[in-house]
This record gives sequence, structure tokens and C-alpha cells, in this order.
Amino acid sequence: MRLPSDPPLDPVVPGPVPPVIDLAHWRQQALAFEQTVAQAVIGQAQALRLLVLAVFCRGHVLLEGDVGVGKTTLLRAVARALGGPFERIEGTIDLMPNDILYSAFVAEDGRPRIQPGPILRRGGDLAVFFFNEINRARPQVHALLLRIMAERSVSAFQQDYGFPDLLVFADRNRVEREETFELPAAARDRFFMEIGIEAPADPHLRRQLAFSPRFHDADRLIAGLPDAVIDFRRLNAVAAAIQDHVQAGEEVEAYTFALWEALKFPHRHGISLPGVAMDRLVIGGASPRGVSALVRAARAAAWLDGRDYVVPEDLRLVFVPVMAHRLFLAPAYEARREQIMPALCRAVFDAVPTPR
Repeated sequence: MRLPSDPPLDPVVPGPVPPVIDLAHWRQQALAFEQTVAQAVIGQAQALRLLVLAVFCRGHVLLEGDVGVGKTTLLRAVARALGGPFERIEGTIDLMPNDILYSAFVAEDGRPRIQPGPILRRGGDLAVFFFNEINRARPQVHALLLRIMAERSVSAFQQDYGFPDLLVFADRNRVEREETFELPAAARDRFFMEIGIEAPADPHLRRQLAFSPRFHDADRLIAGLPDAVIDFRRLNAVAAAIQDHVQAGEEVEAYTFALWEALKFPHRHGISLPGVAMDRLVIGGASPRGVSALVRAARAAAWLDGRDYVVPEDLRLVFVPVMAHRLFLAPAYEARREQIMPALCRAVFDAVPTPR
């Protein structure tokens, strides 16, 4: 009860009304974005669909594959179609964390100068940061990148810089082992997806890559793509709307939890692989954060397929790229990860009944 002596209440000023997200319109935008990137790469339909899902979940992506299969071209095409400020850095053994934040040099007048590095050059508007051959960089660089990815912010020059719209794309050279540094578990877990890129199996597509002049000049190929097909500044709101709109029923929730349990404890579910001691295979990982990413990706997959509900096929589509890199194997099996993880995921699907 207010007394006469009480000070008057401040008038209530309504805040700005958030714009209504038309998810049907944005689905068409997402498909147009996918079709634009597809003009620069061929034979990578599944990898491209996964990248689109990651973009609309606001998730960072690591690409893996042999040298020369188009990883960099694919990421450059995604960055161009996404629009917004774009920065890139090359992973090298002598790269240090400060090289990401600033560059120091001697100017023409003989005085030292400092300029912002690639992560700070565009300020808070930075939309895409591409780290080429990330495993050539030292662990100190990985640690800095981890904070940027996790918090979308960094401290430098006695202040904090935020990057609300930032997506980090990286690729990893899995062929060479000398002068490379494997990513720590925490850094790998920050990648929403790890997507494998292989040369197309179709001989016709391989002939195009080899003989068509269109694919011989990557710079001209990328420059020929439409720029800023979607408004990157609205993607955070769109991603949130997708997660609110798409529902997962009780059967899908139970199926998701069963897949999680079978992946984390395969020996308890009767899963066996040749030459593998299943009770000692998994030493960690597949955390709740990873399963949350799985559900987010499945909802985005359902939305992009024109549905407002998740089905088991959505989970199966994104399960390996979202979950496989989050499972940490015993050292005796880590060197065989590329063979073990696909086989383990297939065995998990076979062991867990799919709801009807």
C-alpha cells in the first residue's frame, strides 16, 4: 500500500518490441544461402548442409580432410554468402597469441607502432574468423582461440572486446604430423561440429574438378558468388526462434538419451568392435553440452526440412559431426580414431531401437 509521503513512481517506459521472426521466409533464405555456396563446390552436398545447420545454430565449425579437397574454398564461399566483415589467419609453428590481437612494427619515422590484429581489426562487427591449418599453431594460440569461441569476447589493451555475431571456422591438416599440435579436448569441444571433407567419389565430378577452368582459380570462383545472401546480424535472433519453434516429443527425447548412453558406455549396451576392449575404449566426453548441441542441430535440421518437430532421422543426420569429436578415447585407441569412431557410431545406431 502506498502512503501519501511515498515518492511518485517512475513511469513505465516500454522497451523496444523485438521484430517478429518469419521462419518460413528465413527457411527460404537459408536454402538460397546453401544454393549460393553450392556454386563454388561440387560433390559436397552433405558437408554443405551440415555447415548451413551450424550457421543457423550459431556454432563454430572445424573441417577435416586431405590436402587439396576444397576445405578452404568451401569456407571462403560460406563467408562470402554470409556477408559481414571477414578475417583470416594462417596457422604456423611460430604464431603466438599476440599475433592474433595486434601487430607491432617500426614506422617510416623510425618509431614503433601497434596495429590491431585480425581478431580486433573489424571491432565488434566481425562476422567470420577463419583459422587455416589450426593444428599448426601452438597450444597457447589454441587457448586464446578457446576463449574467443566460448565467450565471443577477448581482453586486450586493458579493455574487453565483444563479437556478438562471430562464427569461427577452421580447418585441420590431418596428413602431416611434424610441427603440428593436436587440439586439446576443451578446444575441440568448443567446435559445434567437426565435418569431414573428401574428394567426390563420382568420377564425373572428379573430372570436372580436374579439367573445368572454373575450378582452377579459387579467387575468381569466390568473387563470382553473390555477396551477403543473408543478414548475418539477425542470425542470433533467428537461431533462437528456431529452437523455440521446433519441438521434440517424449519418444525423441528418450531416443536421444539412449544414443547418448550407448555412445558413452558402449560395453553396457552389448556393443563390440573387432580388436577393441570396449570397457576401456571411452575415457571421457559426450558431455551434456555436447548433447545440447545435438538437439539444437536436430531442431535446425527439422526446420530446414520444413517441419516443426524432430524425427529420429534428424538426430542421425547430425550425430557423427556433433558428437564424435566430443568422445575421448584411451591413448591406445586414439591413433585409430578415424576408423573406430564411424564404426562405433554405426554400432550405437544398431544397438538403440529407433522409435516408430
